[in-house]
Amino acid sequence: MASHLMWFRADLRVHDNLALAAACSSGDVDVLALFIAPVKQWQQHAMSPRQAAFMQSQLNALQQALAQKGIPLMVKQADDFTASIDTLREVCETHKVTSLFYNYQYEFNERQRDVAVEQALSHITCQGFDDSVMLAPGSVMTGNHEMYKVFTPFKNAFLRRLSEDLPECVNPPKVRPEGALSDKLVPIELDYPQQSFDSDLFAADEESALSRLQHFCQNHVANYDTQRDFPAIDGTSRLSACLALGVLSPRQCLHALLKACPDALEGQAGAVWLSELIWREFYRHLITYHPNLCKHRPFIDWTDKVQWNHDSSALQAWQQGKTGFPIVDAAMRQLNQTGWMHNRLRMIVASFLVKDLLIDWREGERYFMSQLIDGDLAANNGGWQWAASTGTDAAPYFRIFNPTTQGEKFDKQGAFIRQWLPELNDVPTAAIHAPWIWADKAQHTINYPRPIVDHKLARNQTLAAYEAARKRN
Repeated sequence: MASHLMWFRADLRVHDNLALAAACSSGDVDVLALFIAPVKQWQQHAMSPRQAAFMQSQLNALQQALAQKGIPLMVKQADDFTASIDTLREVCETHKVTSLFYNYQYEFNERQRDVAVEQALSHITCQGFDDSVMLAPGSVMTGNHEMYKVFTPFKNAFLRRLSEDLPECVNPPKVRPEGALSDKLVPIELDYPQQSFDSDLFAADEESALSRLQHFCQNHVANYDTQRDFPAIDGTSRLSACLALGVLSPRQCLHALLKACPDALEGQAGAVWLSELIWREFYRHLITYHPNLCKHRPFIDWTDKVQWNHDSSALQAWQQGKTGFPIVDAAMRQLNQTGWMHNRLRMIVASFLVKDLLIDWREGERYFMSQLIDGDLAANNGGWQWAASTGTDAAPYFRIFNPTTQGEKFDKQGAFIRQWLPELNDVPTAAIHAPWIWADKAQHTINYPRPIVDHKLARNQTLAAYEAARKRN
């Protein structure tokens, strides 16, 4: 009898899973599921312990959901992607697999792995699907059939495509003839360092993720444009961790949004959150056409000639939230304690590391990946290259955030700062963004570091460093 194997990677759900639906489309075949944990590859890619714990939670929920469909999930461990190919071959031989189904991943190493898999399993039908995107890479191109390098025209073309033909969600598979297998389940444990996450902040299973998506779209997405920039307000979806591991699909997000805000495609309510979903697509499409982005290379070549500061103490102060700039420090402590950071704050702290401390953006990119519960190479790289002015459609190099005025603008009353920097609770609101000026005048001692850099001086040094790099090009 024919046997189909569904190979899960970053698509840990049963609803709207294109590869899973295809694997289960025939009722007269056995369907098995497999997840391979390439632990050394994860270490090389600096996957965070919180994301590992989040993944383990999602895998256990997925195992349960699949078992109820009559589909057993096998979890195997392999050192890296190369070893995972041998594991995959063994599973296919043992279970007499005739067809392999998986959803594409667009990162360079993952694409190389999939090419090698198809070569190693040439006797098996391999079917891949563009599942982690609304529209497949290559389907939104310029008139010259090139990948867009600027977001706004990409977004406009993307919206036109959506208006012409919305990508549909596929149904979860029906129960297989084998019936439920849930009474035989053994808890899945990943052999990777783990750090617990807050399930009140991040949905611990697919059902919770779907519920959170519906709640956000019905109650908050219409106000997203006015609330999203203020970290003291719970105005964002907090669904990025689920999107990163494929617990939700972007198509599910799109349809939930349009159900709540039918005119979002025309720029009405909900359009700003839709724009954020399209940014995610933009960065995913980009790494497909520019694989060097996966290899620690800047999109703009000359920026690799910037003479960075190699200041380990300044880097450590930034990592620990001890720079003396309250909005930066509060944001970094939020990251360190929860594995997540508000998007406006990601821009502020990235600008500070690169433009105030003149530290290589790749140091920040890697540190984020080592901490984030929503670590995603394309989005993380895209965000860091935007902030560092090294990427496509990036902020121009002479745009440098002032961390003090950013705090005043987006956390005016200091509510977010006080949440994460309790040592500043006694500082008056009017002084919360520059507490040392108040402390010196009031002759008050505070247990908080003085600023590690003079912003005005640092700005001039950064501009000089970038301009010198351009001249060397």
